[in-house]
Amino acid sequence: MTMTKAKRKKLEAKGWKIGSAEDFLGLSAEEAIYVQVKLAFSDLLRKLREDQKLTQTVAAQRIHSSQSRVAKMEAGDPSVSMDLLFRSLLALGASNQDLAKVIRSSSG
Repeated sequence: MTMTKAKRKKLEAKGWKIGSAEDFLGLSAEEAIYVQVKLAFSDLLRKLREDQKLTQTVAAQRIHSSQSRVAKMEAGDPSVSMDLLFRSLLALGASNQDLAKVIRSSSG
């Protein structure tokens, strides 16, 4: 969602600073890409699960984890390691091409 120029000017005139989440959090370009890729992997996990009509509980059994962990993975929780997310995607049938597509679309 983008802000109109008029709204931006109004907010800046009242002393507000306008920026991105990366600016606010002080993320480097690499860190911002990492976050984008991780969130895109979370979205892909949910899509794969839903496309297979699996509950989070059944998906958790397939990846040898818990339902609450699957929920955290799908929500992009920062406590979930990229390793677990990656292995879970593979366990639910993601191909190398699926993973590469996510990385390409998130980093460019």
